[in-house]
Formats: sequence, structure tokens, C-alpha cells
Amino acid sequence: MLSIADLSKTYHNKKGPNKQALNGVTFTANAGMFGLLGPNGAGKSSLMRTIATLQKPDSGSIEFAGHDVIRHPDYMRQHLGYLPQEYGVYPGVSAYDLLDYMAKLKGISSSSQRKTQINTLLEQVNLAEHQHRAVSQFSGGMKQRFGIAQALLGEPKILIVDEPTAGLDPEERNRFHNLLVDISTEKVVLLSTHIVEDIANLCPNMAILAHGQIIQQGSPKQLIEQVKGKIWQITASKEQLNYELAHYQVISQRLFAGQLTIHVYSDTCPGEGFTLVDPDLEDAYFSALYLNKHGGGES
Repeated sequence: MLSIADLSKTYHNKKGPNKQALNGVTFTANAGMFGLLGPNGAGKSSLMRTIATLQKPDSGSIEFAGHDVIRHPDYMRQHLGYLPQEYGVYPGVSAYDLLDYMAKLKGISSSSQRKTQINTLLEQVNLAEHQHRAVSQFSGGMKQRFGIAQALLGEPKILIVDEPTAGLDPEERNRFHNLLVDISTEKVVLLSTHIVEDIANLCPNMAILAHGQIIQQGSPKQLIEQVKGKIWQITASKEQLNYELAHYQVISQRLFAGQLTIHVYSDTCPGEGFTLVDPDLEDAYFSALYLNKHGGGES
């Protein structure tokens, strides 16, 4: 189990104001997928880097499998697999050779052990037939699958993946989803993303992060239930949009078949033309962000 309590981190800037990236973040994650959902700049990557021991927090605690990660970072590093949002590769180096090199860095000294593990991982991420190709020539989806393979070297107990499906086409995203589900059966897998669909499809438990703070957490079903009976929809012209934004708690605007559909958060019917809709996780997410920013309440 991973346990995070009151984690805070501020970046100091000599040329401008300091930035508080994390502010009292608290949650626990057991084996399986735990989703961390938030907009760009919410602090997700800062949190992932802190859990991965790439930086120290200013305050708070991190425990994994009963070990104090901040005091004993080597324990986490021994059991961690990490796929950052962006990573570089050596040009011209094949997938197999690069994994072999990384396996040596992770302390797998036996050549036969490395070979067995690398071949197994290449099969698992569906890259076996491309093992002799240079990783620098891979497509975006292939690079992400390679990234998972390198993260799984050494059989880690916890896996952190930061924005793993950003930029992938639908087919590659589905393939990546299936891979993550297979991996998560016996590991703690932290999925950090701004893509609501990824969390809805993969994660039985989640938290929403905004401005460095956890503003909602629970199962997707629980978060959706909290806004049930409070999401109203109306189709409007672009000319009407400014009026709707000024008079209602508009949480989202969506174009469908060329028409602008507006979702409004309200305990009661906002007015003529509105219909109550069954909310989804996107409605719960945007409602949480809106209420956190504006302080909630009826408009």
C-alpha cells in the first residue's frame, strides 16, 4: 500500500514569486489502478516526481509497504517503475539493446536473467518483432509501450505513469489501456492524466487534483453520484453563450454535430429549455473544478 499524508512542495524562484506545487496532498492507493486526474499545471507531475524520490517534499510523509520513503528513498527506488511524461532515448540504439543497458543500471547482473526478462517484456508490450529497430524511430504509441517495458524491468511493486496516452491515436490508446490493466493486478499503479476517459476506463479509485490540492477523491461511481440530479443541459447558439456564462454555473461546453451544448451545475432547474441529464465522470470532474474555483453555491 502507498500512503501519502499532508505532502507539500514549493518551488522557490529568485526572479519571481514562489510557486506552491503541492499543498497538503493526502491519499492512499492499494494494489490496482489509482487515477490522479487534473488539468495541466495542477501539480500532478510534481507529485509523481516526489513519490518517485526525484525531489524531496517540504513537509508531509510518503510510506510504501510500511517503509518511510522520504527517510529511506532507496527502498522506493528498488521497487519502483516510472514512465515520465517525456523521456529521451539514445539515437540508433535498438529496443533490445536499450532495455539490456537499462537492466544493467537496475542491477540485473546476470545476462541470462536479463535476456529472459527483456524477451518476456517485449512480448508483453507487443514489441518483440521490433526489438532490433531503433527506439528513436518508433511511433508515439510504440515509444509509450517501450516506456512501460523499461519501467517494468526488475519486477517493480509500484508503477508510476505520467500522462501516458497524451497524443496517442484511439487504437494505440486502447492497446495501452489493456496493457495497464494487465499490469495492475498485483502492483500499485498510479496513473496521472488530464484525460477523463483514461480514468473512467481504468481506475476503480481516483482523486482530482487542482492547484496542488486534492479536491475530490473516491471511486468514479461515487463522484458521479455526488452530482446526480444537478447537471442540466441546453443547446445554445454561440451568440447566447455569453449570457449563459454570466447567469449560470456553466461547467462545460461541447460541440456535437455542429451544435453547442452547455452543461450547467444547479440543484434545481436553471430555467426554460434546460433538461436534466445523467452525469458522467466528465461532468463530475468539471463540477469539482468549477466549485473549487468559485466556492460552490447556487447562482
